[in-house]
Amino acid sequence: MKSLKFVSVLVSLALMATTVQAQESGTLKKIKDTGTITLGVRDSSIPFSFLDDKQNYQGYSIDLCLKAVTSIQKHLGLTSLNVKLNPVTSATRIPLMANGTIDLECGSTSNNMERQKQVSFAPTTFVTATRIVSKKTSHIKGLADLKGKTVVCTAGGAAHKQLSSLNLEQGLGITIVAGKDISESFLMVETGRAVAFLMDDILLASLVANTKSPADYEISKEALSVEPYGIMMRKDDPAFKAVVDKAISTVLSSGDINRIYNKWFLQAIPPKGISLNWPMSEQFKAVLAKPTDSGEPSTYAAVPEAQKILLKKKI
Repeated sequence: MKSLKFVSVLVSLALMATTVQAQESGTLKKIKDTGTITLGVRDSSIPFSFLDDKQNYQGYSIDLCLKAVTSIQKHLGLTSLNVKLNPVTSATRIPLMANGTIDLECGSTSNNMERQKQVSFAPTTFVTATRIVSKKTSHIKGLADLKGKTVVCTAGGAAHKQLSSLNLEQGLGITIVAGKDISESFLMVETGRAVAFLMDDILLASLVANTKSPADYEISKEALSVEPYGIMMRKDDPAFKAVVDKAISTVLSSGDINRIYNKWFLQAIPPKGISLNWPMSEQFKAVLAKPTDSGEPSTYAAVPEAQKILLKKKI
């Protein structure tokens, strides 16, 4: 019996050693060794991650990332943890994640199966859809109305790849131009350099709400795709992902998400004190009941016809 107990203790100690080693590898070790975690943030993804009129970064996704930061600090037993904010764009966010510059990306990044080949995502924190914004005078109701016209998409964004593929697949003859970020892309529509801008509907609603003449613009009822958002992190780092996932899942399932959601989508927000008046969707409410990091659009809602074409072609 003594020998059995001895073996049992050795096994337990070995398991403990393995656990500690796993906890101090990868991103967790990097954070513990440096005492710093770096968050990738966006300049103009209102209300998810943006610079306010005092040049401070804030937003819904940043609030959620800070919940994860608190959990990471507690998990590592650190008395303090320096939080560094590093600006990213649609084009740079994945490369900066891959090369270790940022540890969490706190913006408005769609979680899809293609991106999951390169990075990992925490449980979904928002569900949106890709739509078209244009001036009402352009009479753009859907994809077919863009035929032969100049359309802008943000460089590196999912909508850019979607439209490029649909343009080729359906022979639409669309001239696609790329804006460096969301603000520049929308400015092209404002100034007439593009007839329309494809982007996630909540971001389009925010841009329109903050213009001088919101009534001049129309967001299409037709959706090109369903897009779940998630906090992005490096791939193949299960120990770090487990800590982040637990933190975000707790926020979603505990009801704390309601306070954070209301703050950014139902109340007046900077820089202009405008409320987006965007109630929580039924698709996102389902996520609260059962958190998921799925990149499959059908997990969340009926898949739009345009997206079915892309999925069929594995684009």
